[in-house]
Amino acid sequence: MNVHQFYDEGLAQASYAIISQGQIALIDPGRAPKPYLDFAASHHARISVIIETHPHADFVSSHMELYELNEAPIYTSSLTGAEYPHIPFDEGDRIPLGNVVLQAIHTPGHSPDSISVLLLDEQGQPHALFTGDTLFVGDVGRPDLRKDAGNIQAEADILARQLYHTIREKLMKLPHNVRVYPAHGRGSLCGKNIGDDRYSTIGREIRENYAFQPMTEEAFVALILDQLPFVPKYFPYDVKLNKRGAAPFLPSIKAIPTLTALTELASGIMIVDGRAAEQFRSGHVPGSINIPDGPRFETWLGSIISPDERFYLLAVDQDHLRTLLEKAAKIGYEQLIEATLPITDGPLKSAHFDPAHFAEHQQEYHIVDIRTRQESASKPIFENAIQIPLPELRERLNEIPTDKPIAVHCAGGYRSAIGSSIVAAALTGTAVEDMGTNIVDFERAAD
Repeated sequence: MNVHQFYDEGLAQASYAIISQGQIALIDPGRAPKPYLDFAASHHARISVIIETHPHADFVSSHMELYELNEAPIYTSSLTGAEYPHIPFDEGDRIPLGNVVLQAIHTPGHSPDSISVLLLDEQGQPHALFTGDTLFVGDVGRPDLRKDAGNIQAEADILARQLYHTIREKLMKLPHNVRVYPAHGRGSLCGKNIGDDRYSTIGREIRENYAFQPMTEEAFVALILDQLPFVPKYFPYDVKLNKRGAAPFLPSIKAIPTLTALTELASGIMIVDGRAAEQFRSGHVPGSINIPDGPRFETWLGSIISPDERFYLLAVDQDHLRTLLEKAAKIGYEQLIEATLPITDGPLKSAHFDPAHFAEHQQEYHIVDIRTRQESASKPIFENAIQIPLPELRERLNEIPTDKPIAVHCAGGYRSAIGSSIVAAALTGTAVEDMGTNIVDFERAAD
């Protein structure tokens, strides 16, 4: 018996293969099936079980495609209301896999239909727990994602109370040496303070995880609901898509047409330019939004663009377009792409930011701080800055005056590239400048 973790850095998402006597069980597979098929081939084993711990909000699973390719049954809780072919996998149900056993534990809290999967070793002893989004290293799953999505919808405080009992009545009763394999690591928006390690143990979480410490149910609910991260626009969309089962990965990407000239872009359709910020500033299509390729491209694409919007996707060449297409497909957004277009330049240049001039004439600018509320409160940089978190920027543009040049900043430069392009695309006729990495020097000066 062996456990292998697959890890997607862009989404901080972990999936797992358990292999025993030539059979493989996959837990929470990501959108691209190739890593799992290659793993099976390299081990001369067969994918015989696919398990979904819950309908994921932050990525699209390949469970349906893997089912069609391998004829391996999909197991998930009957509470999910899954619309794809599946076998109910609920509290106490067991699946034999070679000489080990997988057992379902109903662990509501992150969602009402969450299960964790307990791996019983060759002697029938608990060996590992695959916790989905219920338990992370040093953290637990946020309970506020199922108000408007899923087969069972629930308010955050109700799910937080369920999570309180899940931890104390189920997880804490497991042997301390049981390994914990979560579905996410640091950087995921499914938790608020996930640790750096990729796995843990029940004993370590009992000692170190804030959610496991002695407290009343009321205190727990208040703690869990405090300072939750923002909810990206794509999260409810992915829950519904995972409940149905996504279309095959590569065919979905290949179906997207490629344009050859800027003149082929139709008016009225959003344009997402995935080039580096410097390239975008040097020349871009008027009205386009710059979401540079980077470690969180998928998250920001799904946070800025709503799942009811169609858009063009631009990048510097076909290779970069393919990379961005695959990233978009990981959250199911390839279905929203009207067409792609390679672009090396455009007719419009961005306003230039001069840090020396800005330092001497701050009063001549409207400064827009697009960091999170927690960041802005803990590290104020400019007095009287207009604070609008980036995920809310498109909806709150009317709060930005246009009688002065606008300087946009975040904490390090990546988000301000996105934010300044959003503001410039909407507030034409006003100079909009991206402070970029210069913000680091101004933050030091403010300390």
